[in-house]
Amino acid sequence: MEWEKRSVESMGITKISVIMLTYNREAFVPRAIESVLAQTLIDFEFIIIDNGSTDSSGKIADDYSKKDSRIRVIHRTGGNIGSGRNAGLDIASGDYIAFIDDDDYCETDFLEFLYNLAKTHNADIATCGSRKEENGNVSPNGIYEYDELHIMSTETAMENFIWRKLYNCAMPTKMVRRDLFNKGTFLETGKYDDVSTTYKYFVNAKRVVAYGLPKYTFYRHDGNNSNAATKHHLLNSEQLFEYLKAYNERTLYIAEHLPSLIPLARYSEWSYMLSMIEKINKFKLTNCNEPLEFMKKEIHKNLDEFLGGGFILKFEKEWVSRYLL
Repeated sequence: MEWEKRSVESMGITKISVIMLTYNREAFVPRAIESVLAQTLIDFEFIIIDNGSTDSSGKIADDYSKKDSRIRVIHRTGGNIGSGRNAGLDIASGDYIAFIDDDDYCETDFLEFLYNLAKTHNADIATCGSRKEENGNVSPNGIYEYDELHIMSTETAMENFIWRKLYNCAMPTKMVRRDLFNKGTFLETGKYDDVSTTYKYFVNAKRVVAYGLPKYTFYRHDGNNSNAATKHHLLNSEQLFEYLKAYNERTLYIAEHLPSLIPLARYSEWSYMLSMIEKINKFKLTNCNEPLEFMKKEIHKNLDEFLGGGFILKFEKEWVSRYLL
């Protein structure tokens, strides 16, 4: 597809910076790039971070940048997802930041929809709904597609975040006011950056607006970085310990900034542990014995609060009886 060459400078102040990290995704990255360039809102800069690709992903990005001057390509020798995104943040000039993954794609009004939500409701974060594509089929992404508008205070937004209602922790589907990244950037170690970082932006947002119309599609395939988190038969000890550390740090962060949500945050930690205990047993995962024993001890140590805190769900009580008692 041929794109008209456009200049950010000719359009005045940049409203939005779109950041995309790519690494060895030559089969997918053209679709992701074209979905951004096709946006109805044209006043944006598109920062593509080539994170040390050994295929043609970086060259593909360079070729697109020659057609559209809104694209800036940064080539790095490597690093994790967080360090790549931070490299994009370092040069981003937009009032708001949006992220897209290099194997996903967005609807043509993705940016306009989120930007209008944020500006209309004076929100620090705006989120939309999503769909998922797998094996050639596009389907609703569970509870993250809905035709409702929610305007939330910090506490309400974080309650929904913890319960994983309305939105998940993935940075795509969200537009974030640039100032919030001054509260913390992405971790430059580990594989699962969203679970370790996204909650901080919600904790520091004064207002969050969510409207679940699907403007973004997650593409599921064998090369997804999140496979171990979504396909539980692939769970491993390293991933589990990284998630457990992230959940614990989240509880501590919430305790410091939103103490009213401490009981819910603590419950959420144990709820995650219990769900992983169930998955380890269900799939007979012998490679997860160390985190399994750690999680069992943690829940046993806090069992009275877990059972009596008013949050536990019926099926979780059944799992406690089946796997812990």
